[in-house]
Amino acid sequence: MTVENREINGFLIDNFNQHNLETGKKQGICPLCSHTRKPKNQKLKCASYDWERGLGTCHNCNTSFQLHTYQRKGSSEKIYVKPVDKQEDYNITGDPEQKVLKWFKNRGISAQTLIDLQVGEGTEWMPQTQKEENTIKFNYMMGGELINIKYRDGRKNFKLYKGAEKIFYNIDSIVGYDSCIIVEGEMDVLALHEAGIPNSISVPNGATLNSNNLDYLDNCIDYFEDKERVILAVDNDEAGNALKQELIRRLGAEVCFLVDFADCKDANEYLTKHGKDALQSAIHACKPVPLEGVSTLYDIEDELKDFVKNGFKPGYQVGLENFDKIFSTYTSQFITVTGIPSSGKSDFVDQMVVGYNQNYGWKTAFASPENQPTYLHAHKLMRKVWQDMPRPSDIGGESWNRVADHVNDNFFFIDMDRYTLDAVLKKGAELVKRKGIKCLVIDPFNKIRDVNAGTDDVNRYTMEYLTKIETFCKKYDVLTFIVAHPTKMYRDKDGQIEEPTMYSIKGGGEWYDASYHGILVHRDYEAKTVKAKVLKVKFQNLGENQAEAHFKWEPKSGCFIPQIIDTIVEDALPWES
Repeated sequence: MTVENREINGFLIDNFNQHNLETGKKQGICPLCSHTRKPKNQKLKCASYDWERGLGTCHNCNTSFQLHTYQRKGSSEKIYVKPVDKQEDYNITGDPEQKVLKWFKNRGISAQTLIDLQVGEGTEWMPQTQKEENTIKFNYMMGGELINIKYRDGRKNFKLYKGAEKIFYNIDSIVGYDSCIIVEGEMDVLALHEAGIPNSISVPNGATLNSNNLDYLDNCIDYFEDKERVILAVDNDEAGNALKQELIRRLGAEVCFLVDFADCKDANEYLTKHGKDALQSAIHACKPVPLEGVSTLYDIEDELKDFVKNGFKPGYQVGLENFDKIFSTYTSQFITVTGIPSSGKSDFVDQMVVGYNQNYGWKTAFASPENQPTYLHAHKLMRKVWQDMPRPSDIGGESWNRVADHVNDNFFFIDMDRYTLDAVLKKGAELVKRKGIKCLVIDPFNKIRDVNAGTDDVNRYTMEYLTKIETFCKKYDVLTFIVAHPTKMYRDKDGQIEEPTMYSIKGGGEWYDASYHGILVHRDYEAKTVKAKVLKVKFQNLGENQAEAHFKWEPKSGCFIPQIIDTIVEDALPWES
């Protein structure tokens, strides 16, 4: 039996029947344990084969194994370092006299589990202590190949193999299953394997409060395409909760289930405190993420407690000192940005998303048919990140490569032959899942709408349009920018162009009512300045309505430089003094 260019469960087969087992049979030997058994038992059919799922299960050693290796679709173009696969690194043999086995035994982990997951022990130079240390080595495998290594010394110092690709630990284990369990540490994977749950994986670098950059999820996203249930069993602390929320956002609430470890921090602690059967029961007792659109008090109890303790949370800021004093925002909202043509609307939005990226690591997708060709838009973003104008001599240099890598990894351009809002939001949802975007830019509104919008009732269409965007923002916790041109330009009695408002946009009343925030970008050609004016903030703790911030536009970098505008105070009249 041979297979060429065949997919199983959405995965392209790289090596069919990697263990050279008897194909077409449902029963046979186990490649993991049969060769270790007594000679008379080595040919016993102790394993079941499911060739369509690509999964084997042994009834002797109670472990599962991949029948095939797979290629990843859409894998990263980056070049990563591959760790050297040294056999001596896998030196846990099951000898009860090994000190490392005693250490793991105290944590409820058997020698067989360590062998199954290829855990090693050896010396490694650790940057935290600046010397060689005896370490445990967790080998990160993908498709049967060593991709990365996590080292842990006795003081709980960690490091990953420098330059290697970040992936989930034990990622091969979930192939062929319709469910998987995500935990926050390698020890938790070992604990679940010990409890008879082999299809568990761990994030490579724990959880943090301030980062949503799950590059390991980007690199492994194809593994989740066939999953009907993703069980989140992360640490029961603030950072673990932040990781849980980001995974729900990326993978979708409809497939995510939550585990309650009660009085324990994680799976390994639960194992040592309550035993294998209890840990297995805790995983099986997982509950679905609360229904979208329906909440009880206990669903939002954490947010409620935080509000009682700390009041309103501060909004997110772009890093422009004068603008930050008058405007901030939350995610799950949308901002309407307006202004007359050539006033700098798109450029200022670029400045804002670059600021959010620098401050919070947020990634952005642009649906910008007017910002074409795309390479010119990328050039503008490079200038803002670089704070300079790239020169021909910079191409291929250290600074060029650093900035180009950063823009490539954090900003994405949606290119379509025909833009519609539904198509853009669908692509935005895909980018949330695959790249973790936190911002979406629609620029401009009139180029991304239905073709019959002009003949429909304007107010009704506008409200439906903005409702779709609001739904997208809330579902995926994304901040969306909508650049909307005013319908007409008016001049005052002196011939100066009047500043537009949100009511100047077609369907203006709906724009003002529905938008969370409104910003005017207006250029003063005489003073050679640009101002950003807050037209609306939905929540007064986030900004100041009608307040202004003034900027000089720096041509080389394309950045907006905050300016202090002196207010002229006239002398008081005699009766006012």
